Amino acid sequence: MKNLELEEVQQLLQTQGYIADEKIAMSIFLSRKLGKPLLVEGPAGVGKTEIAKVMAKALNTDLIRLQCYEGLDSTHALYEWNYQHQLLYLKMAEQSQQSSVELEQQIFAEKFLLKRPVLQAITHPKDPVLLIDEIDRADEEFESFLLEVLSDWQITIPEIGTIKATSHPQVILTGNRTRELSEALRRRCLYLWIDYPDFNKELAIVKTKIPDIDDQLSIQICSFMKELRQLKLEKTPGIAETLDWAAALASMHLSHLDKKMVEDTLGVILKDWQDIRQTQLSLSELFERTGIISKVD
Repeated sequence: MKNLELEEVQQLLQTQGYIADEKIAMSIFLSRKLGKPLLVEGPAGVGKTEIAKVMAKALNTDLIRLQCYEGLDSTHALYEWNYQHQLLYLKMAEQSQQSSVELEQQIFAEKFLLKRPVLQAITHPKDPVLLIDEIDRADEEFESFLLEVLSDWQITIPEIGTIKATSHPQVILTGNRTRELSEALRRRCLYLWIDYPDFNKELAIVKTKIPDIDDQLSIQICSFMKELRQLKLEKTPGIAETLDWAAALASMHLSHLDKKMVEDTLGVILKDWQDIRQTQLSLSELFERTGIISKVD
């Protein structure tokens, strides 16, 4: 992928409908310019993963995603052997006169290799975007393995040898700070923190993603979400929940919020029963703070 200037990065993001402020565009630009991974942290649902998706679309390349989880090891990130096909091949070769050494060489050929996300990314014919999602869910041992791969840009497979990278993917790592990442990983990355959006940014996102929404309704939704996030909730809703809620209300051709409609649709934006209960008890106060108290009753 070619090097992009800052203005080009901003234009590409805008073309794909991603509302990015200057720090996001600058972080992506510098990550590409310096050839370094970009570590993006922030609360759930604020658009971290979306950065990788938008970049892949904007650059007309593939997005390769590695979803991290507890217990993830190098096998699931790099490669596995297709044991079923290997066994089938051995079964078919039983009547042949090949030696065990010859058979071993054949069953450990690249055609029996199942490439997992990291190996896919570094051997891809066109530089892809490699998304390593929720890296903080993986173990520290996996972090160490990942550092080695991203530093050397090559992988050693005992049965085949060393496979060197034919492409250098744009690497984006995301995290929700469920645990502290190692200093070694942070040093090798550029860093970007994405917080909940302010009112104007969230309103721009809603209008971009749901262009048919009523203007008054979109303003009231974003005002309500801004105040809702001030409550001490177990799971604070992000932009993703705002968009789901806006799409749901717009599909009913509403032009404003009212108390009953909010109560009936809280399950779209809140995913914890205690949060729903707390919000129900605070509705009058929330409506008053948003300036739409006249629509409550």
